Parts: sequence; C-alpha cells; structure tokens
Amino acid sequence: MYNYYLTIVLAPLAAAIVAGLSGKQLRRAGAHWITILAVGLSFALSVFVLKHQVIDGGAVDNFYVYTWAVTDGLRMEVGFLVDRLTALMMVVVTFVSLMVHIYTIGYMRDDPGYERFFSYISLFTFSMLMLVMSNNFLQLFFGWEAVGLVSYLLIGFWYKRETAIVANLKAFLVNRVGDFGFILGIAAIVFMTNSLDYATVFASAESIAAQDIEVISGSPWNAMTVICILLFIGAMGKSAQAPLHVWLPDSMEGPTPISALIHAATMVTAGIFMVARMSPLYELSETALAVVIIIGAITAFFMGLVGIVQNDIKRVIAYSTLSQLGYMTVALGASAYSAAIFHLMTHAFFKALLFLAAGSVIIAMHHEQDIRKMGGIRKYMPITYWTALVGTLALIGFPGSSGFFSKDLLIEAVRDSHWHGQGAVYWIAYLSVLLGVFVTALYSFRLFFLVFHGEERMDDEIKSHLRETPWVITVPLVMLAVPSAIIGWYTVQPVLFGNYFGDAIAVAGNHDVLAKIGAGWHGSLSLVQHAVQTPVFWLAAGGALTAWFLYVKRPDIPATIKDKLSGLYNLLDRKYYFDDLYIKGFAAGGRAIGRTLSEKGDQFLIDGILVNGTANAVSRLAGVMRQLQTGYLYTYAFAMIIGLTMLLGWLIWLR
Repeated sequence: MYNYYLTIVLAPLAAAIVAGLSGKQLRRAGAHWITILAVGLSFALSVFVLKHQVIDGGAVDNFYVYTWAVTDGLRMEVGFLVDRLTALMMVVVTFVSLMVHIYTIGYMRDDPGYERFFSYISLFTFSMLMLVMSNNFLQLFFGWEAVGLVSYLLIGFWYKRETAIVANLKAFLVNRVGDFGFILGIAAIVFMTNSLDYATVFASAESIAAQDIEVISGSPWNAMTVICILLFIGAMGKSAQAPLHVWLPDSMEGPTPISALIHAATMVTAGIFMVARMSPLYELSETALAVVIIIGAITAFFMGLVGIVQNDIKRVIAYSTLSQLGYMTVALGASAYSAAIFHLMTHAFFKALLFLAAGSVIIAMHHEQDIRKMGGIRKYMPITYWTALVGTLALIGFPGSSGFFSKDLLIEAVRDSHWHGQGAVYWIAYLSVLLGVFVTALYSFRLFFLVFHGEERMDDEIKSHLRETPWVITVPLVMLAVPSAIIGWYTVQPVLFGNYFGDAIAVAGNHDVLAKIGAGWHGSLSLVQHAVQTPVFWLAAGGALTAWFLYVKRPDIPATIKDKLSGLYNLLDRKYYFDDLYIKGFAAGGRAIGRTLSEKGDQFLIDGILVNGTANAVSRLAGVMRQLQTGYLYTYAFAMIIGLTMLLGWLIWLR
C-alpha cells in the first residue's frame, strides 16, 4: 500500500509540473491528457484504498516517509495516516477533481492560459491530498497553506481583470487572519507536547485538558479550549465561516471549474475535515464546541438570506456553499462529526454539479451571468436542465436525494444533541438550521426558475446561438448527478450508524447523539416514507412553493416586496456591511494610521527633527563658530588667555 499512497499524492504533482513547465511543448491536448490521466490514476487508486479499508477490513496505515528536521526532540516529518476518514476524503477529492478536469476541456477551450489552468488545478488536487492524508501538524499546515496558495492563483487566474486581482488578494488576506490563529494553535500544541504527531498529541489530550494557559496575565484559560479555538479560527478562514466568510463569494471571479473545485472538494472542506480529525481534542472542551456551533449557526442562516437577493448565477450558489458549510460546522459543534463529514461528501457531489451546470449555462449565454437576463432555457439545454434539477433537489434535501439523508439527519442530530436543554446555544443552533431549510429552498428554486422557466429575457443574438453544451461539459454533469441522486441510499447507514469511521473520530459517551438516533434507525426507505411527517420537509416544500409563486406565477410581486422592505433588502444586498467594515474600516483605518505615522512620525519627527534637525543645528552652530575664525593673531591670543584662566580657575576650585 505504501507505493499506492505515494502514487496517489505524487501523480497530480508530477502532472502539474510537466503541464506547467512544458505546456507549450505539449500543447493543449498534451496538457489536459497528462493531468486528466494523473488525476484519474489517483481516483482509481483511491477507490482501491477505500475498498481495502471498508470492504476488506484493512488496517489503518500510519507511517512516515521522510524526516525533514529534528530539533530539541521535535521531529518534523512527512507521513501518511490512511484510515476510513482519509479514504473517504481521497475518493471525494479525486472524483470531483477528475470531473472538473474533463469539464475544463470544454469550458476553457479558447482561453490563452489553457495549459496553465490545468497545471494549477492538478496542483490543487495534490495540495488537498497532502492535507487529508497527513499524520502530523507540519504536513497538515503545508497542505493548508498550499491549497490557499493555489486558490489565490486560480481566483486571480484572469489577472488582467481588476476584479479578479482584488478578489484573490481578499481571499489571501482574510485567510492570513485565520491562518494566524491556526499556526498559534499548532504552536500551543508543540509547547504542551513537544510533538507534531497526531497520535502523540491525541494520547496527551487528557493531560492538556487538565492544564491552564494565561493568555492574559492573571486570567487563566483551559489549555485545550485555547488550542481548539485557535485551530477553529483557521477553519473559519478556510471554510469561510462568519466573520471570515467574505472572500468566498468574491472567489467567483475565477473560472467556473475552479469555483466547483474550491466549493465542493478542496479548500472550503479543509476546515470541516480538520475539526473532525481533531475530534479527540474538541471533545474535551465544551467551550470550544459552543464557539463552533454558534459560529456555524450564524453562518448557516444569515449567509443563506443573502443568497436570496443575489442576481449573479454563481454568487447565488456561492452563498449556498456558505450556508451549507455552516450546517456542517453546526454538526461539528454538536459532536456529530460523522454527520458533518457525511454532509460534506454529499454536498461535494451536488455542489460541484450545480456549479458546473451554472458554467454550462454561462457558456451557452456567451458568459452572461445575470439571472435576470435568462429564463426559459429549459427547452434549449435539456441535459443541463435535468442535471441542475437533480442538484437543486439534493441541495434542498428532497426526500430520496443524497442531500435529504445528510441534511435531515444532521438537523435531527442537532435537535437531540447534548446541547438540548442548555438554553441559548441550543435554540440558536437548532432554529438556525431548521429555518435555514426554508431559506435554502427559496433561493435555490428562485435561481432554478429564473434561469430555466418563465419568459425568455435574453436578447435575440444570444437566443439565436443558445443550445446544449458539448459532451465534455455534459458528461461530467451526468456523472455528478448520479451520486447526487442515489449515493445517500447506500452510505447513510454505514457512515452514520455503522461505526464506519472507527477510531478516526472520537466522541465522548454523553455526546454521542448519533448512537441515540441510530437506536431508532429503521432503514433508508423508512426515513423517506416518514419524511412528510417532519418540519424539515414542509419547510423545504414551503420554500420551493414560495419561489414558484413569486418567480413563475406572480413575478411582479418581488419588486413590490423589494420596495416595501427596502431597508432589509439593502442590508442583505450590502451583505450586512461586512465589506464596508473591512474595506472602509480596517483597511482604510490601517492606511490612515500608516499615513499618520509616515507624515508625523517618519517625515516630521525622524526626518524633520532627529535627522535633518540635527544636521541643521550643527550647520547653525558651525556658522556661529566660523565667526570666531578671524585670522588675527591678537584674537587667538585673547582666546588662549581666556581659556587658560578658566582652566586655572577650575583646578583651584577642585582643590
């Protein structure tokens, strides 16, 4: 298995290097074939690893392949931890990446940066694989920063666009805030354990939880709470949780294939995976879990509301990602780690499907992205229509879809979690994920109806060329639609109730809500049959029907609502003014402080007084002293007599 793991990781890296450095010699076909074959090989081997772990009952592999440095007993190494959690993530990452690679052939067909793009997305796959397969915090941090770097390159791929450069800089800076907390958390772990190895740190978890750290002198904090919150700040950046969420909608400035890869299988899932992997630590801090569940709840509900007023087809889906990541984070805070990873898996399929379907529409519409200029596309693009419908139904949790199983049971886990009966934390979390169901269905079907149904609002030039996209685009849509529709049926029982993850995820006995739900589990079919008895079903149905009424039956009403509720609309349209706070507040404030320090501190105090002032004083003194140099002998003799008299007077005074 050792060679399999190395091949899975290194194949995309090798392809990225070859395509990036030799792309012009390989030409377009060579660049896409070498990267697709490499990622395809990684996917095939990942499936084999999953089979080995799950079906064959293979042992967990935890080993090191390279020692980078050893200092004061601290070993910095590269190694792999491959268990069922890792194997699941490997399959998800490589499958979605493979579909994106194939899709890119059609989407980026005429782009001058074709070879460069394939190199970047293959490098993105390598970075995420290094992250999920790591068995130590050093390698985790390497993968963590590598996905951030490649996302920066891809968001700003069209670097001649000012908006793309602003977007990738925004993503870079916001993630630096999160990563600062993340590296402080790793530093605290090293301080407490003198180790970067997962197994060693997890074995020391009880000892860490029994100690305090004085973050502020005289105010001791539990060491485990500090570590977990710092690590979660990193997750807030990568997985775009409020208030570090602002970069994700702007990442839509990159080409659509990378939007699918970032939102479905790589960067934004890194934070969710990391917290699940660190479950042995989080289970020992109730305070950290409370922070996680509250942040997730706020993101799930309030970011979904913003999606209702967006008109860019990709931004609507982007705010959907923010909301769904909030759902996963809430599950983590409820100690339902398996439910969070299960929703991560199903979400990867239907979110990649939705983004790629949006890209198919954008190509057909000659890169028009405003849904107000679409409508009635269903008859022109039947494959895109039906696959988008599958993705939309999965997103809202339609009974029987993959999203239904993951979202319904996630909400049930939050409802029955150990937070039940503990006041505000419970009600904020539960009501947020519950009401979020209605919001999700509303913005999802608003998008679907405005794009595919109703009157045709595009101009005649676009309409004359409107047709289904080529097979390199539609085949990945169909391939992603299949798991989006059916994978929940086959995976819900083993992943949530069959101890699928084993020791990869640790849950305290009094936190094990999935065990409680599993005791009443009667199978997937029974869950679907009883779906109509749950508030989740009726909220989703209510959201979909509301969207139909407002955007198909009575499309005149939304404008009236906008006028009547202009204050609320502006609040949502301005995204709760987070951008204004960061750009006009923090960024502008920082620049103002810099200007003040430059003008008053540097130019006036340092240059004007200390440097130039000293020089000017010496110059003036020299001008005065120069007057004493008359050239007459009697002047010098007089000065010598005065000096001698003063010297004698000083000596007499000393006696």
